[in-house]
Amino acid sequence: MARGGGSRNCYKDVLPFTALVAMECSNVGLNTLFKFATNHGMSQYVFIVYAYAVAALVLLPARFFCDRSRELPPLNFSIMIKVFLLGIIGCTSQIMGYTGINYGSPTLASAISNLTPAFTFVLAIIFRMEKLAVSSSSSRAKVVGTLVSISGALVVTLYTGPSINSTPYEHQTVHSSRSNWIIGSLFLTVEYILVPVWYIVLTHIMKEYPAELTLMFFYNLFVSILAASVCLVAEPNSSKWIIRPNITLASILCSGVFGSGLNNVIHTWALHLKGPVYVAMFKPLSIAIAAAMGVIILGDTLYLGSIIGATIIAIGFYTVMWGKTKEEMVEFDEISDLESSVTQKHPLLQSYKTEGTEKR
Repeated sequence: MARGGGSRNCYKDVLPFTALVAMECSNVGLNTLFKFATNHGMSQYVFIVYAYAVAALVLLPARFFCDRSRELPPLNFSIMIKVFLLGIIGCTSQIMGYTGINYGSPTLASAISNLTPAFTFVLAIIFRMEKLAVSSSSSRAKVVGTLVSISGALVVTLYTGPSINSTPYEHQTVHSSRSNWIIGSLFLTVEYILVPVWYIVLTHIMKEYPAELTLMFFYNLFVSILAASVCLVAEPNSSKWIIRPNITLASILCSGVFGSGLNNVIHTWALHLKGPVYVAMFKPLSIAIAAAMGVIILGDTLYLGSIIGATIIAIGFYTVMWGKTKEEMVEFDEISDLESSVTQKHPLLQSYKTEGTEKR
């Protein structure tokens, strides 16, 4: 009995937690690698086309071997249209995000990414996936945390402050790059508004067709096709399509396999298991990692405004999560009280459940 409960807890709690933490670390590394490759001439549009094509190729055999073992509803035209819509959202989000990283840095992207829980919470309320009771302390905490997170993002965007790790010579360059910092912040904000939309749409699709590998195969394929059509207009230089065996190829392959491929599959699985708000809660983990990697590998300048803003966002984020955790504890207590009431009225039901558990 204990072993069965322990394995279920591992699958529903420990495994998603570990996987999402690993994916946040991976994403920071991939963003840093992308920035390093674009600094050496790689086109962000070509990168998206190839990275998502690699992910689709990786998922193609897995789709046939894994998802065919389960009984699934037919993959009809309605589901494909929804996945195509998901592809439009994802493609737009990726273009906004990588453009923002080009103007700013992976550290800025990690700071702005902490808006995801706030935006996810707001959209989850709109789509009635989250409850909001003004009289409840947990709901008030989520609202306050959302407002604090948004104010922190405004600090990151509008206040760069003095540089912490630049030399006096570099300080002259800092002022000229602040306009790029603001532009990058705006692009990244748009990306992280679209990310929770992506979460919610995918959660809806998963209820109708719960096959992570199949959905992600078609999603990556659609994004690659959509990005190619954008690239033909936005990147007229045909030489950019030629990928040589250097940092560009490494960035594309790593992002295709670990980012567009593995990362999306794990996030899809976690969304199906835990919901969009839980998945969004891991974003603050990337700030320190991104700052360290940006300074060490890319030689980025670290601004005081980024540290202050990221701290404010993290406080808001954990306030939202505290409210969410408290709400789940109340719901769990209510379910436990209901089950206790039922077993007291029907003691035979309890003995039947115990016998069934022992047989397993």
